[in-house]
Amino acid sequence: MAASLGGLGLLQGRVRLAAAAAAASSLSRPGQRGLVRGGAACSPTGKGYSSEAKGEEELRVRYLDEENQGIVVLGLNRSRAKNALNKNLIKMMSKAVDALKSDKKVRTVIFRSEVPGIFCAGADLQERAKMHSSEVSSFVSKARATINEMGGTQRLPRMIGVSLAKELIFSARIVDGKEAKSIGLISHVVEQNESGDAAYRRALALAQEFLPQGPLAIRVAKLAINQGMEVDLVTGLAIEEACYAQTIPTKDRIEGLLAFKEKRPPRYKGE
Repeated sequence: MAASLGGLGLLQGRVRLAAAAAAASSLSRPGQRGLVRGGAACSPTGKGYSSEAKGEEELRVRYLDEENQGIVVLGLNRSRAKNALNKNLIKMMSKAVDALKSDKKVRTVIFRSEVPGIFCAGADLQERAKMHSSEVSSFVSKARATINEMGGTQRLPRMIGVSLAKELIFSARIVDGKEAKSIGLISHVVEQNESGDAAYRRALALAQEFLPQGPLAIRVAKLAINQGMEVDLVTGLAIEEACYAQTIPTKDRIEGLLAFKEKRPPRYKGE
């Protein structure tokens, strides 16, 4: 089992991304562990979807239902290429992400693998080798716009520190799940189950914890965290205050206060 240097991706707007750690994981055999980065499911196929998708689709989009309504699962399905990111897959991911951004009913998105034994092998180097140099830059920019946690030389040092980031990048060393968690690269390591989808199940459990929370509050909290990590503490606190101010005139804030007063679960509507 090996974890790469990918990280948690976050969609801008109303949607929280519960998964997207770029990892290369051997997760098909019982006894191995699944990787979960901030809810990131790096597991192979499993059950729990509301509908079936065609087997040849490189990206499967599934909207969950019943108690999981509001959760969308994006499944990588390039088995012959170990889910390597090519132009077509990036295009499909970009299109799916754009659609989810404008869907008010979507609360959480999970990225997972539909291919047993692998999450994502990284860039499709066979396709990359055929690209003109001018195409490469455009492709990388498009990929970074879609998976906005790409950029290992900048994001990795912010996650695990400069010295260790240099060590991993300079050596291109692959780390296992236990080490990845110990250095803060991933959030959870779970024992594999018989169906081979332990990490996905853990990500789904995290997504279920997110669902009852106020979507507007989560959106501004995400914004405050993301922007605050790039600035000093004083500026970060100012960003937090500005984000909180956006929730004051909302119906959700009043609903939260009423629910607390009446000792009942809040019924947020995202308004």
